[in-house]
Amino acid sequence: MAAADSDDALVLAPGVRDALLDHAREGADRDPPAEICGVLAGERGPPDRVTATRRVPNVAAHPRTEYELDPAATMAAIDRVEDRGDDAIGFYHSHPESEAVPSATDRARATWSGYVYCIVSPPDSIRAYRYVDDGFVELPVESSE
Repeated sequence: MAAADSDDALVLAPGVRDALLDHAREGADRDPPAEICGVLAGERGPPDRVTATRRVPNVAAHPRTEYELDPAATMAAIDRVEDRGDDAIGFYHSHPESEAVPSATDRARATWSGYVYCIVSPPDSIRAYRYVDDGFVELPVESSE
């Protein structure tokens, strides 16, 4: 995994960190645990600034260990984001039982080059990666709170 450019980061607006962690904890508290997912909204940078999240159902066949954003719900979420005048910054999902690093499945399914893929691991880990054509580049996660 490559290092990010010194100007590249993911900045979370007030309340976004809590929204991500709360959603991830909901998935972790299920029986069995399940990965959750959604869209990150805000302003593309660098640095990218996330001002809101949009939850999207996980329709993966094995939600305990993988995620798949519901395609129709994802496009509807992106449309809502853009209708508000914001940008789709990227996507988020959780790893309820593992570290917040891209799994082999995450790497194989990443397709949105230049976008952020944020991984949340309860109780309080949030890490971000920009997907580029040859893999993921980790970004610092900052809070504007």
